[in-house]
Amino acid sequence: MRPVKHWIPFLLVAALALGLAQAPQVAALLDAGRFQEAYELGLKQGTPEALALAAKGASFYALYQAKPEEKRAWFEKAEKAASQAIAKAPDFPEGYFERARALGRLSQFKGILEALAEGLAPRIKGDLEKTLKLKPDHAGAMVALALWHFELVQKGWLVAATQGADGSRVEPLMKRAIELEPEVIIHRVEYAKVLAAWGKKEEARKQLETALSLPAKTAADRYDQERARQELAKLK
Repeated sequence: MRPVKHWIPFLLVAALALGLAQAPQVAALLDAGRFQEAYELGLKQGTPEALALAAKGASFYALYQAKPEEKRAWFEKAEKAASQAIAKAPDFPEGYFERARALGRLSQFKGILEALAEGLAPRIKGDLEKTLKLKPDHAGAMVALALWHFELVQKGWLVAATQGADGSRVEPLMKRAIELEPEVIIHRVEYAKVLAAWGKKEEARKQLETALSLPAKTAADRYDQERARQELAKLK
């Protein structure tokens, strides 16, 4: 029998391999719409990849399935899991992206004054810019950054000016994201929201119709297509 010390490197390698093998299990739960289970499993595994997926699961549960009174708590769970991912792997872009997603949603619950007082806007922007620095072709971060500029500009020139929001950046970011990922449904739905707010209803309609024509590969896709149907009905 081998001495115990000879087993230590083998056990470390095996543990790392197991962690890598398990991360797709969390992703599979997400794809199936089992968002709470994905969150719990991601926390249990504890790798940066799993923690970022846990954050995504918490955010998706809050977005798509949670009762109104549950949503804020689940976005807070998402922010915490994403921060843990960042602490373990400071160069992992998905940690910053998921934290930005969670903070962006939390800012909606807190309201503009509380969000500004807590400095959420620069934190969200900082996380999205860090995501894009680490992964320049991260389409999701482009869409989120476009929405950051759009939503702050919508709140008025004073808020936009103090936070550094620029409406001219919205459309280029949206178009680039769709160019990179033309079959991602949520990008089309979010772009349509912007176009509709700008009064470009025909262009918004085209984006929503495209979103509905794309294959829904995940549970989140199906939820996003339902949102697209609702938004399309409002345009008619």
